[in-house]
Amino acid sequence: MKKTHKIHLISGPRNISTALMYAFGNREDMAIVDEPFYAYYLAQHPQLDHPGKEEVLASQSTDYNVVKENIIFGDYPQPYVFFKNMAHHLDGADWSFLKEVQNVFLIRSPRQLIASFAQVIAEPSLLDIGLKLEYDLLQYVLNSGQTPIVIDSNEVLANPEGQLNALCERLGIPFDTAMLRWAAGPRAEDGVWAKYWYANVHRSTGWKKQKTSEREFPSHLTALLKEAQEYYEKLREWVV
Repeated sequence: MKKTHKIHLISGPRNISTALMYAFGNREDMAIVDEPFYAYYLAQHPQLDHPGKEEVLASQSTDYNVVKENIIFGDYPQPYVFFKNMAHHLDGADWSFLKEVQNVFLIRSPRQLIASFAQVIAEPSLLDIGLKLEYDLLQYVLNSGQTPIVIDSNEVLANPEGQLNALCERLGIPFDTAMLRWAAGPRAEDGVWAKYWYANVHRSTGWKKQKTSEREFPSHLTALLKEAQEYYEKLREWVV
C-alpha cells in the first residue's frame, strides 16, 4: 500500500477546526479523523465534566499507544489523511509521533475563543483552551527540526480560498475547490460529541463567520484572557 501523507491539525477548542476538517474531508483523496485522543484525555483528567463524557469514553480507546498505533499510524486507502486534534488532548502524553506527521497549528483570538467556550463550560482553565499547549507543542516541533505551519482562523474566514490554497501549497498537496463548500449536517466521521459542540458547522455549507464571534466577553475570565493572550501573540509570530 502506498504510504499515506498524514496531516495533523493541532487546535484549541471553539475554533474553526471542525470546518477545516469538513473542508479537507470534502476532497475525494482525503480521509479525516476526528479528535482521536479525546477519550484518552478524559481518562487522564477524571475531574473534568465535559458534555457527553461517558459517551466519549465508550466510543474510543483510552489507551494512548493503541490510538497512536492503530489510528495515527494506521493504514488508509486514500493518499492523504487529515487528523483533527486538540492541543490539550496531548497534555502529558508522548509527543514523539509529531516527528512523523506534518503538523498544522490553528489559532484563534483568545477573546473570541474563551467567550465561545464559556457557553459550554463556564469556568475554563488555561489547559481547557489549549493555547499554552499549542505553544509548547510548537516548540517541540521546532526542536524536532520541522518548520511549523501556523494559521489564524480569522484570516481563513476573511479569505478562505486564498488561505486554503496557501495552506495546501505549504503542505505540498494540490488545492481542491471542493474545500470551499460542503453539505449541511453531520458527517459520518464526527465524534459522538458532535451534538454538543458542532451545531454551527452542521448548519453551515461553507466558510462563513458566525455571529457567535461577536458575543460579549465574560468579565470573570479577564485574568485567563490576559494569560492566554501572551501565548497567542507568541504563536502569531509564526503565521505567514
